[in-house]
Parts: sequence; structure tokens; C-alpha cells
Amino acid sequence: MTNLITKGINTENLPNNEGFFGEYGGSFIPPQLQEIMDNVTKQYNIAIQDPSFLEEYEYLLKHYVGRPSPIFHAKRLSEAVGGAQIYLKREDLNHTGAHKINHCVGEALLAKRMGYKKIIAETGAGQHGVALATAAALLGLECDIYMGEVDVKKEAPNVTRMKILGAKVVTVTRGTKTLKDAVDACFEAYLEDPITQLYCIGSVVGPHPFPMMVRDFQSVVGREARIQMLELTGKLPDEIIACVGGGSNAAGIFSGFLEDKDVRIHGVEPAGRGIDTPDHAATITKGSKGMIHGFKCYLLQDEEGAPLPVYSIASGLDYPGVGPQHCYLKDINRVEYHYATDREAVEAFYGLSRMEGIIPALESSHAVAYAIKRAKELDKDVNLLVNLSGRGDKDIDFVIENYPLVDYEPSADLKGGYEEFMAAIKQKTEK
Repeated sequence: MTNLITKGINTENLPNNEGFFGEYGGSFIPPQLQEIMDNVTKQYNIAIQDPSFLEEYEYLLKHYVGRPSPIFHAKRLSEAVGGAQIYLKREDLNHTGAHKINHCVGEALLAKRMGYKKIIAETGAGQHGVALATAAALLGLECDIYMGEVDVKKEAPNVTRMKILGAKVVTVTRGTKTLKDAVDACFEAYLEDPITQLYCIGSVVGPHPFPMMVRDFQSVVGREARIQMLELTGKLPDEIIACVGGGSNAAGIFSGFLEDKDVRIHGVEPAGRGIDTPDHAATITKGSKGMIHGFKCYLLQDEEGAPLPVYSIASGLDYPGVGPQHCYLKDINRVEYHYATDREAVEAFYGLSRMEGIIPALESSHAVAYAIKRAKELDKDVNLLVNLSGRGDKDIDFVIENYPLVDYEPSADLKGGYEEFMAAIKQKTEK
């Protein structure tokens, strides 16, 4: 049987035993919680060497999640944009509509194996919450999901899904009422009772072993993509592109190509209303080294080291920190980190929807936006692979209410075929 989980995805075999990727990561938590985390690490390392655990995980990925997810050549979008060819790794086609189900199934299986009756987590856009609630229902576990009040209102369809699945949605009303505050509230709930419940973190963040564990479960995306692109095009992709908030979908697809030095890798952060305004969440681009939620990373912080309020149109990206492996990959210049604004993401949302019949999540739209920009700079024989991390069902009401097509003009820097395409959409909608 194939082991779906690859420990030590790169030759440097990171993280180390203390959970560090270079100087980032680690575990900076109270001693009583550290003892529990050490046991989680121990049990995880045992589980992924156990054929019965791997067999059940592999079975569920194939027959429940629907893996492998396909790769699609976005020919019409590529032609409209001009330049490189854009391919999409369709994680939006997974059960629950995003990549999150990959690690949620793994985390829930581990929790059940360890004897936990309840799992808890934070969520921003609601995709992790829905995925964990789904895994909990599947395996007969209780589930509490912490979600900021702003996101509860913005992502109402996912809130309803979580409730239907049997999860308790805890609305967080403090601070900015978004993802960072949901993480705070969930950590506090876990500290109050780390014995009967397991915190299943939704990204490659938090204290060790979570950045490692979530990355490992998500690495199936990169392994599949590598095989699929070779079969589809006869070569590896020239460049990989994925959005980065905490960084789980990016860590998953990047993992399959880190050793291929000829493959350029791009992470795309949320620039919100502008990288030079306070209203963004471009952590690697604008942050500095700091501590948040029990680990060290690049962080958007004030002079005293407290996390700054952050903003993104995409609820799943508005986190002031970022996964420690991304910080390390940035420092060693293996991954290039860029950003896309709200407006660019919305244009990509509409463009992919109308050109290919695929409605992407606003999170994924940031990666599509950068792919559009990047494609124009390259020749037609260059292949770009975008990790389409989720579908946009959850975002459609928000987008139509705030960015109606009839009033929407493409920005001046989007030129050529794509701009003409957006203008044609506007004209068609007005008729």
C-alpha cells in the first residue's frame, strides 16, 4: 500500500524534533499543554507508520473525499489573457468544496484513534469548519467551531452547513470579529479542557506538531499534481501558484515540487485595499519576526509585538501570521511571495467564472489573479499550475452584493484580451 503521508518532504527533513523550520515554528505554550502536545506528536508519528491507519485514511480520501482531484487546462482563460498556459488543480471538486477536507479527515481519524470524543477548531471562510464538521459527523465525534461574527454573517451558507452537520458554531464577538479572534477563542477553550477535546487547527500554523501534521496530510495535493502534469503535458509545470493565508493549500501543492529547482514556486498573499494601507493581510511581504498562537513566524505586529488588525476580502486569508515553513522557504529564496488586491481577486473571480464555468473561492481567486498577471509576462509554451483551493459558493452573495457586474470595470493594469473579455461581460450583463 502506498503511504499517502510523506514525512520530511524536502531533503532537509524539516521540521526538526522541536518543530522548527530553521528559526520558525516551535512550540511556545504552557507546560501543562506542552505535555499533551508531546503526546499528540508521539501518537501521530506512530499512526502514520500503522498500515491500518493509513489504509483507512487512503480509503476515505478515495471513496469519500473523491481523490484524486483532476487538473484542468483553462484554455479559454489562457487565450483571453495571452501568454502562458494556465492549469488548475481542482481542489474545489473535493467533498465539502475545498482542500481542507484532506487534513480534517486525517485529524479526525487521529482524534478517534487517541480516544477523544470531541474535536474543536477555528474557521474564517468556513471551509475548515465545514470540513471538520463533516469529518466529525462521519466518525461520530462531537464538534465545536469558533468563528468571528463578521465571518458568520459574510459566510452564512457555510454556517448553515456546519449546523446541519451537527456542529456547534460559537460566534466570536471580540476584537475584529474575524479569523485571528476565532483562533484566540478556540485556543482559550482548548486550554480550559485539553483532556476531553482535541484542537484540530485549520492550517499549517500553531505549535508543533500542527504545522507538520497539516502539511503532511495536505501533501497528497502535490504528489497527485506532479503525476498528473507529467501525464497531461509530458513535463513538470514551469511554475506553481497558490494563495497564502495560514498556508495549508500552498504547503500541500508546494511539497510535490520543492526539490525541482527548475520549477518556480509562487505564494500569493492578500493585499486587501492596498499593500501600503493598513487594510491588508500580506504577512510575509510586510511582516516581521514575532510570536503568535504558540509559534514563531513572520507577523503583522505593532511596536510591542502584539498582532495588528488585518483585512482581506477573503475570510480565509485574514490572519496576521503565516505558517513557519513558508517563512523558512521565503528566507532561503525557494518560494517567491507576491500579493493580489481585493479588486484583482474579484476580477479573477468573475473572469474564471465566465470564461471557464468555474466559480472560485475568493481565497483561490488571489492565486488566479496572480496567474493572470504572470501569464502575460511569459511565452505560450510555459505552463502555470494554480492550486484552485476552493469553490466560491460561499462567496457568491457577498460578491454580487458588493461588486455587481453591471457596475464593475476592470482595472487599468489588466490589459489585452482579458480586459476586452471583462468589458464584454459588462456589456452582455447590461443588455
